[in-house]
Amino acid sequence: MPSLERARPATLVDAVWRMALRVGFRLARAWWHLRRPHHEGALVAIYVGGALLLVKSSYRAEWNFPGGSVRPDEAPDAAAQREMEEEVGLSSHSLSLLPAGSVCGNWDGRRDRVHFFELHLDCIPELRLDNREIVAAQLASAEELRGIALTGPVAAYLGGNLCR
Repeated sequence: MPSLERARPATLVDAVWRMALRVGFRLARAWWHLRRPHHEGALVAIYVGGALLLVKSSYRAEWNFPGGSVRPDEAPDAAAQREMEEEVGLSSHSLSLLPAGSVCGNWDGRRDRVHFFELHLDCIPELRLDNREIVAAQLASAEELRGIALTGPVAAYLGGNLCR
């Protein structure tokens, strides 16, 4: 499973950001466990040939797809495009995101609805990782995915537990 890390060298500012994100995420998860808020997210499954692009956040143990929260009054596809550009530097203005369904579950203490989109590429473009929130990227084949710790929504997507 090749690593696609193209992040710039880490700086002290990056290390401080990573620490703040880790602490902030832990605090948010504790709050979510108490309040059980509803949350809506959007993730993009980027296929490159037969492999999937996975990203590693600085504050999570599991690998995920590029994506994140849907803002109030934002369409899920717009959120997916925005997050993909923020996290890996891919602009989907010339790329076509295909709706792939959604899944509901309780993850990180929240009642979550996650919308999935797919992007099919022939080759991996140059990725731009911020080295703060997203610290690594890799392509994984179907066989390799079985041995990788994945977030709940990604595992649900791969398991075919989607509403179309």
